[in-house]
Amino acid sequence: MKKMRKTTRLAGTKQTAAISLLSFILLLSACSGGGDAASEAQDPNGEVTLKFITQSSPLAPADPNEKLIFKRLEEKKGVHIDWKNYTNDVFVEKRNLAVASGELPDAIFDAGYGDYDLLKLAKDGAIIPLNDLIEQYMPNFRKVLEEAPEYKSMITAPDGNIYSFPWIEELGSGKERIQAVDNLPWINVEWLNNLGLEMPKTTEELKEVLIAFKTQDPNGNGQADEIPLSFINKPGGEDLTFLFASFGLGENWDHTVVTDEGKVVFTAAEEGYKEAIKFINELYNEGLIDIEAYTQDWNTYLAKGKDHNYGVYFTWDKANITGMNDSYDVMPPLAGPDGKVNVTRTNGIGLDRGRMVITSANQNLEATAKWVDQLYDPIQSVQNNWGTYGDETQQNIFNFDEAANKLSHLPLEGMAPVELRQKTSVAGPLAILDSYYGKYTTKPDDAAWRMDILKEKIVPFMKAENVYPSVFFSIEELDQLSTIQADLFPYLERMRTEWYQNGKVESEWDAYLKELDRLGLQEWLEIKQAGYDRNNN
Repeated sequence: MKKMRKTTRLAGTKQTAAISLLSFILLLSACSGGGDAASEAQDPNGEVTLKFITQSSPLAPADPNEKLIFKRLEEKKGVHIDWKNYTNDVFVEKRNLAVASGELPDAIFDAGYGDYDLLKLAKDGAIIPLNDLIEQYMPNFRKVLEEAPEYKSMITAPDGNIYSFPWIEELGSGKERIQAVDNLPWINVEWLNNLGLEMPKTTEELKEVLIAFKTQDPNGNGQADEIPLSFINKPGGEDLTFLFASFGLGENWDHTVVTDEGKVVFTAAEEGYKEAIKFINELYNEGLIDIEAYTQDWNTYLAKGKDHNYGVYFTWDKANITGMNDSYDVMPPLAGPDGKVNVTRTNGIGLDRGRMVITSANQNLEATAKWVDQLYDPIQSVQNNWGTYGDETQQNIFNFDEAANKLSHLPLEGMAPVELRQKTSVAGPLAILDSYYGKYTTKPDDAAWRMDILKEKIVPFMKAENVYPSVFFSIEELDQLSTIQADLFPYLERMRTEWYQNGKVESEWDAYLKELDRLGLQEWLEIKQAGYDRNNN
């Protein structure tokens, strides 16, 4: 039997009681955009085809439909996705070209949109509000928002509309949430043991340890191939700014911290920030910093890490760089020159507002909404985030107990978690709440292990009671922020890199502060403070 393509729309055709059953059927046959419920009844085996743009890791199949998760979804929902998939490195360019050309897909999956993008696309009519779709066709997603109502306000734009489907991942809360610190420092304890050194407790002791790593051949091969300290010089999990907290409030990926009194502070204008840069310059002058640190990308960083060439390096999880072994351990936070120990809390939570959007070109809104809603089913969300079960062609993430309706994480068997998940998970919109653990899934071993480390070694030294929340600014505020940040952030990051190497931070500091103000720092702080206050009221 030939399958018919089903065309749906948000509002069904109203029928009156006076229409007979026969004429009702005839009417549906004649209307290409007829009511969805009736259309499904007429063609229960019909399959909708939707066109999506998405992104994926180079490790994943080029055609997302080869992933077992999507195969099962197609069988379950009767919706076929015609994917146009790009690797992560070119996705944003291709996504933007598609939108600019007017050749819109039905939806953009794993969209990577920021708040400004969402509001601008909505204003231009390229994407549609989702409020009604959520209310009418998405019971799984509504249940998430009922159980964790704070997310509804987080994903709602200032105009009252929801324009995108979010990714939500809860693992712990408050200071103990898994995202509380991004760039953990990992130290080569094998080298410490070989040289008879203690774990450093202060910044000065760290410098002494790094000098020993450089000069005393800790790997014992007779060559000066050790790299005492390495990092990737840009905001994120591989930056060395964890060390900045030893000198004051510390640094964050967005250059923002909040005091206990609720004052928003720009980290890169603080005295402690200046003192931290001086310390990094001391390490540079001693030849302790990887010469490639200022230019290297992830792949270069990873290659050297796999050879265990680092004395100290920074990342989310050592398994992704140096492997899950006993050679490296977390270096506890260090006391600075004033004897105080601090850890800066990373801003943000497990929320990405812009994970998926539906475009104005979509003529199958009900089918699309129902397909997306399946992604918010707890068992489905868990798989989308980490990977699946029952794949006979490769290593699996889970075992599924169908009777208990529960997924249990399998051992990673030496595989780096990020690599296995990139091959098998699908990302996109999903929700994993803390209440799911023990009910629908176990915690990933690497996540549980990381949370234990944070609780034991990191959390006790977090002084700040507040983090900067996930504020949804207006398009006018975002315009101002983005205009300022376009000059402000590159300037401060360029100056910091120069100071690491030339040591001129003290002599150039006053001129630097004046330039920050000229670039709009005070206006930026006013907007950020207003957003923080609004969010907390």
